[in-house]
Amino acid sequence: MARKPRYRAVAKIDPAALASFQAGIRKRYSNDQILTELRDSAERLGRSPTMREFAADPKTTVHPQTVIEHFGSWNAAKREAGLVPRRFATREELVGLLGELGEELGRTPTAKDLDERRGSMPSKSLYWHTFGSLAAALREAGFDVPVGEERLERAVDQGVKLARRLKRLPKFADWAVARRKDESMMTEWQVYRMFDARRGAWSTFQFLIKERLDEDGVKVGADGRLR
Repeated sequence: MARKPRYRAVAKIDPAALASFQAGIRKRYSNDQILTELRDSAERLGRSPTMREFAADPKTTVHPQTVIEHFGSWNAAKREAGLVPRRFATREELVGLLGELGEELGRTPTAKDLDERRGSMPSKSLYWHTFGSLAAALREAGFDVPVGEERLERAVDQGVKLARRLKRLPKFADWAVARRKDESMMTEWQVYRMFDARRGAWSTFQFLIKERLDEDGVKVGADGRLR
């Protein structure tokens, strides 16, 4: 004997009753309470949370679907909270946010500025993937960034990746080996000449890599090993 379905088809739901029920759910939380929970979750995570991360945060009391009920979409709620959606940000939005940050700072923003604003600004890695480099994004936003600075930024980014792989700051010889395996990297001599091939050039480069790692929360010992 066939069992009768326990629930009515969606098409048969009374729109007025549904609207009344949803309004009741929305009244449990104010918009301000939800925005506060979003900001607090972002602070704990150190970045703008996804729906899954927000739902998994043990200190949140609001379900992501409730957030959507209030604001229409997850990303709309995050924008209202001053948080930048980690996905689906357009090229124009990314450029606009850099411009606004520059106006706030009164100067050209740096990678460190972005790191200090995690949760309210896109990550520098998102700018790198979208524009090829942070310097290219800054130029598109109207900032005057010399080409030499972009090359140095690119070299430091490559140095950070190599250091993470080696678990220590890369030496000149390490770079030569890595370059043979990956031709997208700058050559060790191209990097060396950025510092006018003067004495201490490579250690200066290693220092810049160390600074970037420090910004990322990775400690580097006096022996150059990552901790």
